[in-house]
Amino acid sequence: MRIDVLTLFAEMFPGVLGSSILKRAEEMGQVRYQLTDIRRYTTNKHGKVDDRPFGGGPGMVMACQPLWDAVAAVEKQDKTPAHRVLMTPTGAPLTQPTCERLAECERLLIIAGRYEGIDQRVIDRLDPEPISIGDYVLSGGELPAMVLIDAVVRLIPGVLGHDESAHRDSFSAGADRIFDHPHYTRPRVWEGLEVPDVLMSGDHTAIEQWRKQQAEQATRRRRPDLLNESDSV
Repeated sequence: MRIDVLTLFAEMFPGVLGSSILKRAEEMGQVRYQLTDIRRYTTNKHGKVDDRPFGGGPGMVMACQPLWDAVAAVEKQDKTPAHRVLMTPTGAPLTQPTCERLAECERLLIIAGRYEGIDQRVIDRLDPEPISIGDYVLSGGELPAMVLIDAVVRLIPGVLGHDESAHRDSFSAGADRIFDHPHYTRPRVWEGLEVPDVLMSGDHTAIEQWRKQQAEQATRRRRPDLLNESDSV
């Protein structure tokens, strides 16, 4: 998969993309990251990419021309069609099913906006899929873009080393959209706290039943809406 990120702050990404699973995925040849500074494509002699909003109001708005030209130039770099994504608080919530769908794409082009927003005309022309990581506002789309990349790349077959790991995650199809179960490792006793006996029993049927029960209880305490959604399917 090729992942293009169009941003005004490309310097925010190398630390994340160059670490842990995201780095390993690139080293394995499973994914290729390409960062593009939108400002490189502005025709404004002062290097501006934004302007005051028509109708008044606070802040600035990203102009059409730099983003339009940046997308056109980047998409020409590779014949593989890109699925365009816009990180925006007005987008649809990012969910595990969305990540699973995006993980099947051969190429993603992620737009990270800034300021008060992007001129609606270029959004209409580009027609990206709008995605939000939550009902709050950040300074820009860079951090949401990193969240999306991490959530998607780990689902690419072979990246985690054990594909079952991704399918057993919370909210994945195999997890029935509920939380993951509690996890334990050595030592068996830590600070007087013991690992549940069932996990030491060797009874795999009992262990799976216990894990399912624990997952459902945690979901009911913290996100009962998820159980209601599962019941309605």
